[in-house]
Amino acid sequence: MHLSQEQLAEKIDISTKHLSKIERGLTFVSADLLEKISCNLGVSVARLFCTENENIYDYDNVFKKFDRITEQHLIRAMEGIKGDIRKEDIDD
Repeated sequence: MHLSQEQLAEKIDISTKHLSKIERGLTFVSADLLEKISCNLGVSVARLFCTENENIYDYDNVFKKFDRITEQHLIRAMEGIKGDIRKEDIDD
């Protein structure tokens, strides 16, 4: 199914800005939202983590990619928390 970013965002009830962040790996995606995206695109959730030429049944590869994405989000979250703590220390 071919949808524009605007069409997909409207169908899954998020902003195009949020969808853009998802596409660029800048924000975390809930399982519910992944399911909405996959249903509206007519592909499996696993396919969302693979390039066109990758085998979606290579679960080890899919899980490794998912782990890297999760790890990147955790690192960003930790950096944000550290920044908040430093800011609080300066404000005190």
